[in-house]
Amino acid sequence: MPLVPVVPENHSHVLAEFDCLDPLLSALRLDSGRLKCTCLAVSRKWLALGTSTGGLHLIQREGWKQRLILTHKEGSITQVACCPHDEDFIAVATSQGLVVVWELQLERRGRPERVSVSWEHRGHAITALCWDTSALRVFVGDSGGKVTCLRAGSSKLGKGSAFVIFPVQTVTTVDSRVVQLGYQDGRLLVSSLSRCYLCDTDREKFWRVGNKERDGEYGACFFPQNRGLLVGQPPLLYCARPGSRVWEASFNGEVLSTHQFKQLLACPPLPLITYRNEPHYNPAQKSSQSIAFPKLLYLGDQNLLTWTDSAVYIFTPQNGQVLLWTEVKDLVDIVVYRSELFCLHGSGRLSHLSLLSAERCVERLLRRESWPLAAVVCCMFQHTITTGRARKSIPIDRLEHLRSQLSSSSHLELSGQLEEVINKLEPLDSACSSRRSSISSHESFNVLDCGIYRVISRRGSQSDEETGSLINQSTSEEERLKEFSFVQEEDQVEQDPQSSERTEAERSEQGLQFHLPLSFRPKPPRIALQAVKDSVSSFVKKTTEKINTLQMNSELRQRSDFKESAQADTTSSYSEEMDNEVYDEMPNTEADMQELRAATEQAISQIQDPLVLLDPACLRETLLEWLPVLERILGPEEHGSGAAKVDGAGEERWERDYLNPCSEQQEESFSISGEPTESITEDEKKEESPELGGKKAQCHSADKEPESSKGSPPEPVRVGSPKPVPSDLLANLTQLATLYTELSCFRKQQDEQALGCTNFLRRYFFLLDKERVRRMCLLCYEEQLEVQSSFTEAMLDLTQSSKVVEVIQRGDLLRSLRSLRELQPWSAPPLLAHLHRLYEKHGEAAVRSFSQFYPTITPADIMTMAQQSHFLAYLDNLVQSRTEGHRLSFLQSLLEPESLRQDWLELALTHDAPQHCDTLTPDGQPRWHSHCYSWGYGRLLSLLIHLPADLSSKQKMAETCRSHGYWIGYLYLCFELQCRTEAFATICKLDDISLLEEPEGVEPQTLDEWKLLIQLSQQFSSVGDAEEVPGVNGGSWSNGSADCGGKISPESLTLMLARTAGPDRAMAVLEECGVQVVLSPQSELVCELLRVTEKRQRAMIQTMLERCDRFLWSQHA
Repeated sequence: MPLVPVVPENHSHVLAEFDCLDPLLSALRLDSGRLKCTCLAVSRKWLALGTSTGGLHLIQREGWKQRLILTHKEGSITQVACCPHDEDFIAVATSQGLVVVWELQLERRGRPERVSVSWEHRGHAITALCWDTSALRVFVGDSGGKVTCLRAGSSKLGKGSAFVIFPVQTVTTVDSRVVQLGYQDGRLLVSSLSRCYLCDTDREKFWRVGNKERDGEYGACFFPQNRGLLVGQPPLLYCARPGSRVWEASFNGEVLSTHQFKQLLACPPLPLITYRNEPHYNPAQKSSQSIAFPKLLYLGDQNLLTWTDSAVYIFTPQNGQVLLWTEVKDLVDIVVYRSELFCLHGSGRLSHLSLLSAERCVERLLRRESWPLAAVVCCMFQHTITTGRARKSIPIDRLEHLRSQLSSSSHLELSGQLEEVINKLEPLDSACSSRRSSISSHESFNVLDCGIYRVISRRGSQSDEETGSLINQSTSEEERLKEFSFVQEEDQVEQDPQSSERTEAERSEQGLQFHLPLSFRPKPPRIALQAVKDSVSSFVKKTTEKINTLQMNSELRQRSDFKESAQADTTSSYSEEMDNEVYDEMPNTEADMQELRAATEQAISQIQDPLVLLDPACLRETLLEWLPVLERILGPEEHGSGAAKVDGAGEERWERDYLNPCSEQQEESFSISGEPTESITEDEKKEESPELGGKKAQCHSADKEPESSKGSPPEPVRVGSPKPVPSDLLANLTQLATLYTELSCFRKQQDEQALGCTNFLRRYFFLLDKERVRRMCLLCYEEQLEVQSSFTEAMLDLTQSSKVVEVIQRGDLLRSLRSLRELQPWSAPPLLAHLHRLYEKHGEAAVRSFSQFYPTITPADIMTMAQQSHFLAYLDNLVQSRTEGHRLSFLQSLLEPESLRQDWLELALTHDAPQHCDTLTPDGQPRWHSHCYSWGYGRLLSLLIHLPADLSSKQKMAETCRSHGYWIGYLYLCFELQCRTEAFATICKLDDISLLEEPEGVEPQTLDEWKLLIQLSQQFSSVGDAEEVPGVNGGSWSNGSADCGGKISPESLTLMLARTAGPDRAMAVLEECGVQVVLSPQSELVCELLRVTEKRQRAMIQTMLERCDRFLWSQHA
């Protein structure tokens, strides 16, 4: 295999094909010559495929499963468009000029309906469809230049709106064929063969975009501006021009500039990364291209897409560059959703492409175990793969694993080239290494022991932007090293005794950056300055107090070194005393750790005894013996018994870092994922959760109010250890601390002398197993609300440093969810904290999207977080995300314990439900036709009542359905409980004969049941006639639901019985019941037809029996 050529450094993205849609087309039989795909559309949920025979296939993108097929007899499908804001609607255009808007009604489990039809374009080819971004209306353009607007009626819009027929409105007629339509913020963009037009559909105003005409198929589109400082700005317009040019225009149609891509396209095409063939890149293929862009589409993140029949082009118009262009053969049409492309080829074949960076492409190829293809991409885009930024998605060990998977015989040269790429890799922490050359040319720097570059800038040598960027990158390490600076200085003194003067000079130089406003350093954010000021002020104050105390100590005055330096400078004496304290602290810390280790190992050995572990009293006694040692060594100072043994430096560091959590939150720390926290801005401080706000408020009163006093604020949550703990000891401490928390949480009678569950959790959260604590909180949520709130507060504090928090605080829900998906594999506690932030920010809209995080986040987690109505929306979305055949079993798996079924049933019956006065009479009986109301969570209710349950549970559910007027569920449960008399009485009161028909209804099985039903119908017929009047005249009983069936009367029941048992038997039953029924002429005709049919059937059966008899006798002879 020859060496893989390397692409230039300005190329960082690729088009890749990971999925093969050929099996899908084969299953739909769209790969034959007679039947093929003619058009397509895509949305978040659907892939819609129009066919040459008039069929529209709706494919669910999750799993690529066909859900629906809509048929049209008015010709082949030429255009299709999915509604962007309501995926229950889809618009279709046929070859005969018909436009149909379908309402799929999947949520209500109904049949799809044609809610709007237009023949306005009969005789013309429809060339473009475009949905309004906020209303249910479709804009249609045809080959004659006519543009119309078609409104769609829907039951979702209110009562009776589904029956309103909206007239087709003609928007405008342009001078030539419509090439492309676009709609954004109340304005319609029409691109014809000669011009682009902008229409204000509300004010009915029209503009021409530019003055120059054109001749040919040139597209146009809106370009939203939703990044950075451009958020909230009106969108731009991009209109294609001849010669590979594109106009950039304002939202009012004024041309701002012209982008020329002819020379920029004089570069080799990037290969398509696909499983079909090996990618090839030819650096010598360079020639300028003069192209007519037939359509323009907004793609992904600020990109512009266009194509010809042989290539795909993607531009970044904001900087006037070509992101990439790739050769793709036989293209007919392309539709996009975010960064995904669905291409229709001339042969009817489909391809699914994705635009992504080179490192993301390699990551997905490695996940699919496409080893040779991943290696080729690594070698081809090695300038991107070797950067430190790429280590987040492609660690070095994964590349080493990739090289080991390549065959030594067939991929020898590729393996060697990949090894060269691996040798060039930059580590993850060297993301700014590419800037060191420029730094060294303008600035002088020295390297600290930890590897951080300490830059001393020269005035005017570098821009403020570059300097600020460098300081932001290194500020995390500077903050973390602040408290250990004196220890490092002491090590330097010991290694080089003759350099004490130099050390003192460097120490004073380091102090300058805290106290002097250096001109070459840019001014940091206000919150960062305040954090530095508070931290240094507290440090200087407490250090001075400690030194004064040491000067009063008679034992220290007797030391020789102290006497020799008595006349030295005050700063030098302070330094020596602090150095001595650091040395005194080290053996004390080691002794404390040894003592804690001994106590911990003793407790671990005791609880390994089953007699102790299984006896709560003995287990609690063992943990209480271990707890005082933990309190004294790792507990807060005011609670520890050995507070006097803590030396000055350790005490000072403890008070600064843990007893003053307000300043700690302003410093930089590391999150669970290892990402550094950025400085908190003032806007972020205002948006912090109430728990964090309460934590800040209690910082100032922690020293004044004793813990034991009633009404005192809770202890601050400690998410970091006050002392370094060895990993093996930390594992044992975690086991004991978590066991103590669980034991104290589930203990009903608390010991006054023992530490409570909430206080222990807040005090030693850094020791606890977060997942076990989460499960514990779920089990004791109703009894221990303060434990759940403390756990939530702790996790919010612990995950505050994650970069996802910044994305969440910007308020973009979709970006926040995408950032959370990138954190996979998930850990439930930190993910739950991020979801808590999302819920506080977006409410119900966020909760509905949480179903994608199952099973990491369970419904029990959402119940503790969200309101009941919001939890119900989450549960409904979670269940509906499964396939129809698996929903019942999936819902059964969520019911832990079984009592949740009743709770969820009552919850669904009380939210988004009809009023009781509409479904129940004052005496608690069913109202006429009240079962026709639509229930907001009807699908969930149907699944809940169909779950297997014992007799008592079904009886309880039936009573609940009856008390809330959910008659469909009540009838089903009556059928399950064999309470057929109650079911027939309810059906007669509801007065709907369709309820007696299977599979949904309860059908009489014996003549006695028919007699009972006829008697009940005669009894309730008068009541039904009285209640029928308000509903007929546009009453509210329909509620947007499907039409109800016919009335129940002795005559209708007689006809049903006649179809089952024959008309003569039906009339006999009426006589036995004593019911006098005068049949209408139509009913008499039906009975007569049934008699004739019955006679003919009998005659036919008799003839067949005689023929069989003759045949058998002939065979016997």
